[in-house]
Amino acid sequence: MTDIVDELKWRGLFAQSTDEDALRKALADGPVTFYCGFDPTAASLHVGHLVQVLTVRRLQQAGHRPLALVGGATGQIGDPRPTAERTLNDPETVANWVNRLRTQIEPFLSFEGENAAVMVNNLDWTAGMSAIEFLRDIGKHFRVNKMLTKDSVARRLESEQGISYTEFSYQLLQGMDFLELYRRYGCVLQQGGSDQWGNLTAGLDLIHRLEPDAVVHALATPLMTKADGTKFGKTEGGAVWLDPEMTTPYAFYQFWLNVDDRDITKYMRILSFKSVAELEELEKVTAERPQARTAQRALAEELTTLVHGAEQCAAVINASKALFGQGDLAELDAPTLAAALSELPHARVAELGQVVDLFTEVGLAPSRSAARRTVKEGGAYVNNVKVTAEDAEVSADELLHGRWLVLRRGKKNLAAIEVGAEG
Repeated sequence: MTDIVDELKWRGLFAQSTDEDALRKALADGPVTFYCGFDPTAASLHVGHLVQVLTVRRLQQAGHRPLALVGGATGQIGDPRPTAERTLNDPETVANWVNRLRTQIEPFLSFEGENAAVMVNNLDWTAGMSAIEFLRDIGKHFRVNKMLTKDSVARRLESEQGISYTEFSYQLLQGMDFLELYRRYGCVLQQGGSDQWGNLTAGLDLIHRLEPDAVVHALATPLMTKADGTKFGKTEGGAVWLDPEMTTPYAFYQFWLNVDDRDITKYMRILSFKSVAELEELEKVTAERPQARTAQRALAEELTTLVHGAEQCAAVINASKALFGQGDLAELDAPTLAAALSELPHARVAELGQVVDLFTEVGLAPSRSAARRTVKEGGAYVNNVKVTAEDAEVSADELLHGRWLVLRRGKKNLAAIEVGAEG
C-alpha cells in the first residue's frame, strides 16, 4: 500500500479524524510533522502504549516527521480517569520517569535524516508560565460547557467523588501542547488513542482561535480490546510493562504467545510490521491450524525483538523450548532461567529429598501415591531427565545454578523447585 491512510485502515489503526480527505491529502503531499504524547504516570510504558509508539514509527517510516512528547508537566497531573482521582507524584519522581520513558521510546524512532524524530517535553513551555498568564493566554479560549461534555469528565461529575479542578484543567494543558508544537516545529497533526479525542480536538480548537489560518488535523486510533472482555495488557500479575525489570522479557514473550485465537489476527495487523501478504498468509495458517499458534509465535518474536532486542528474544525462546525438553536447561543463564521459572507453579524447600515428595510439594501430584504412579507410568521428569525409580532422590549436583529444579509431569505440566531457606 502506498497510501498511509489506506494502510492504517487495513491494519485497524484508523478510528476517526477531523477531516479524512484533508488529512489524506496532507499526508500524501507530505512530509507532515506530527506528534503523540506520553504521560509519565508510571516508571514504564506498558503494552497498551505500543499501539501509539508503533503507529508513530509507522508514520515516520512513511516519510513523516515525529515529535514524541513525554509530558513532564502533564505527567504531574494526569489525564482524568473515569473512576477516581489520580494520586499526584512529586516533581522529582515525574522527572525521573520522563527520562525512563524517553529511553524506552527512542529505540523505536530514527533521529537521522530529513524526517528525523525529535523528543520534546511540555515542561519546557509550562515551567516558566505563571497562573495568571496561563488563565489569560490559554484558559480564556476554552468554554466550560464544552469541556464538561468530555466522556471522562462527564462520568466523574456523575460519581460521588466528582473531579478536582486540577484534573479538569488537564485538557487545557494538552491543548496548549499542540499550539506550542505548531508554533515551534510546524506540527499540524496530533495522533492519539480514541479515548483522547476530547483532548485532541481541544488542541485543534485552541489553534484555530489563536492561529486562524492554520490547517491542523487529529487522528485517533482505536482502543485495543480483548475478545473475552478483560482489559488488554493486563494479566493476573498486573500490567505487562516494557521495562525488563518490571516485566521480564520471558513474561513479555509469553504474554503474546498466549494471545487468544480470537484476537491474534487483529493484534497482528495493529502491531506487526510484516507486509500485508505476510500477514494474510499468517491469518490463513491460523484459520487452518489454530492449535499450532503460528501467528502468536510470530508476533511474540517480533515484539520481543523490537522491545528487548534480538539477543534477549533468542534467550527467552531457548528457555521456552528447554522447559519442555527441547533444549538443555543447563545452558540457560541464571536471569533467564529465573524469569522463566517465576511464571510456573513453584515451591521453596529447605532440603532435597525424594522426587515423589517434591512433586507433591509443588502440586504436580495430589499425593505421594499419585506421584509414584506418575513415575511408574514414565511421566515424571526432573530437569528433563525421566525418573525411573519410584524412590528416586534428587542430589545437590542436579540443581540448576545451584538453586533450581524443573519438574515436569507428562508433556506440558511444569513446576519449579527452589532450594534454600526463606529469604
